[in-house]
Amino acid sequence: MLALVSVMFGSTSAVAIAEGSGTQVAKMNHEVVMYKSPACECCSGWAEHMRKDGFSVTVNKRDDMDVIKAKYGITDKLASCHTAIVNGYVIEGHVPAADVERLLKERPANVIGLTAPGMPMKSPGMQSVGQPPQDYDVLAFDKDGTTTVFHRY
Repeated sequence: MLALVSVMFGSTSAVAIAEGSGTQVAKMNHEVVMYKSPACECCSGWAEHMRKDGFSVTVNKRDDMDVIKAKYGITDKLASCHTAIVNGYVIEGHVPAADVERLLKERPANVIGLTAPGMPMKSPGMQSVGQPPQDYDVLAFDKDGTTTVFHRY
């Protein structure tokens, strides 16, 4: 399938034909802005996982992750190693791309983000490439930090 893609460059735009599924082309519009410690490699693995699923990822290496987490309402109970913003949602830690896609599609009321608290060993970026996530929960959270299970692996 072919799709028309419009890209903005400052005050000008370019139009291109992209081959692929409509879902893949739509995800190209989802910019992931990730904040991570300069030394953390598992975060780089998560960024690569998101790219392989069609997301555009910008990585910002920061020594002040506590400031970033406070800015986006990430409490100790929600925290992981990196914090990302996708279309206004906060994505904390090793949340699989499929869960981010579902969040963006469903846009549940009162949810401000998803988290995989801690660093689950069988999550994207923490496991061997290509292995499915297992043995942890992805939680949805609201502005007060109240959580519900979004996906159980």
